[in-house]
Amino acid sequence: MSEPAPGRLRGLASGLLRWTSLRLRLVVVFALVALTAAVSASGIAYWLNRNTVLDRTQNAALKDFRTQLAERTRSLPLRPACGELRDAARQMAAGPQNYEVLLLAKDGAGKTCVATTDRELLNLKTVPQTLQKAVEQRRPVDASNKAPYHLYWQRQEIEDDPYFVAGAKLNGGGPTGYMLKSLATERQDLNSLAWSLGVATLLALVGSALLAQAAATTVLRPVQRLGTAARELGEGKLDTRLRVTGTDELADLSRTFNRTAERLQQRVEELSTREASSRRFVADMSHELRTPLTAITAVTEVLEDEADALDPMIAPAVQLVVSETRRLNDLVENLMEVTRFDAGTARLVLDDVDVADQVTACIDARAWLDAVELDAERGIMARLDPRRLDVILANLIGNALKHGGSPVRVSVRTETAEDGDWLLVRVRDHGPGIPEEVLPHVFDRFYKASASRPRSEGSGLGLSIAMENAHIHGGGITAANSEEGGAVFTLRLPRDASRLTEDGNGGNGTENGSGQGASAERPERDGEGDGGGATAEGGR
Repeated sequence: MSEPAPGRLRGLASGLLRWTSLRLRLVVVFALVALTAAVSASGIAYWLNRNTVLDRTQNAALKDFRTQLAERTRSLPLRPACGELRDAARQMAAGPQNYEVLLLAKDGAGKTCVATTDRELLNLKTVPQTLQKAVEQRRPVDASNKAPYHLYWQRQEIEDDPYFVAGAKLNGGGPTGYMLKSLATERQDLNSLAWSLGVATLLALVGSALLAQAAATTVLRPVQRLGTAARELGEGKLDTRLRVTGTDELADLSRTFNRTAERLQQRVEELSTREASSRRFVADMSHELRTPLTAITAVTEVLEDEADALDPMIAPAVQLVVSETRRLNDLVENLMEVTRFDAGTARLVLDDVDVADQVTACIDARAWLDAVELDAERGIMARLDPRRLDVILANLIGNALKHGGSPVRVSVRTETAEDGDWLLVRVRDHGPGIPEEVLPHVFDRFYKASASRPRSEGSGLGLSIAMENAHIHGGGITAANSEEGGAVFTLRLPRDASRLTEDGNGGNGTENGSGQGASAERPERDGEGDGGGATAEGGR
């Protein structure tokens, strides 16, 4: 069965991404360097060979023309007849250099006679005027110039064919001669040379690309292994190591990576051991405190019942003991809840919940009916953990009542998004709002906005626990300041958290982090109520 089109496209895209990398850059750089070197070498070779070929041909032709002009016209009279001039021209052209000849002289009647071996190819019209002027120009004879006339030449094209033309006037009197030699053979030879150099350049480019590919593979394979190992190390596979071969720089880098990974693994193991010990210590301490706290709580309840009969001088002390005992009991319960989150043992026990009834029950259980306004339609069902939802609501509403002031408005809405149906619960107060510098730390454990209140009623764990309970449902909590004044907490939970459990009945939950770094809430803001297993408190 053929691969679907999107899969092929993804394969092509991944291949392109792999090639738009160091490998491609190495191949391109190698190819450019080789191309530059090959083109430069070929250009220099072509230029040198071209000059050599043309110079050799021209020198041979000029030497033969000079010799033939002197020998063939020596026996001619000062004013030769046209027939004699044509015979001399034919004799000169019959030489081994194979060029055309034009002789120019005045006959006995004073008439200019022009004798040429090819009237179409070589005549006075095809000889450049600049060359004719140079040939006819008489130069003064002195120590640096032994003769009045000299031999001149130049290259030109006639009907797109290359030719070499030269001319000279006999010193001491006599005809003026011009020669025209074709350079077509030399052009063919140079074209063949150019093609050969072009093929050699192409082969050099292909060879350099293959060498670059081999070099890139040799160099990049260890780099790719190092990158893969680094990704695995970043994913938590601390036992990742590289196989080291050789003694080059890449081998040293691999050894350094292995040493770093080993030290990191040791450090993480040490930190994990310390963290586990700290969690066990907190859990054991909280558990051990419950027994004496139970006895102390019983005594404080008796003292509270007998408060009216106590001496007025000691009654305030008794009330202080009672309140601090309750606070200590709440703190122990919260610490045990936090250790369950940290240990990953917190689990969901799901049930179908009417959200409006759940919010009403939370408010009624804590006697907040007169201070809270509820805006929720009955019949909005969600499959959640009722106890943990009660903890979240108690902390958020209690936090708003304590630090924001009534009336506190609680609204329940639903939302449909691409990732499913969601439940939105907004808790808004009418207080001064949350300071901007406090917002990033609202869900931090034990965080208190004012350093001058280190012994406030709350422990600073309430909002952190609320966030943990939202996370275990697959949701979260955000906080912001309302434009109309006051703070707004928004709880966002999936309407069906069954996907987070193995059997859909809440048999298992999800591990939870500390809750820090989530959306900001107000620290050191404590509410009241039992919270259903974790005391409702927060902080601003």
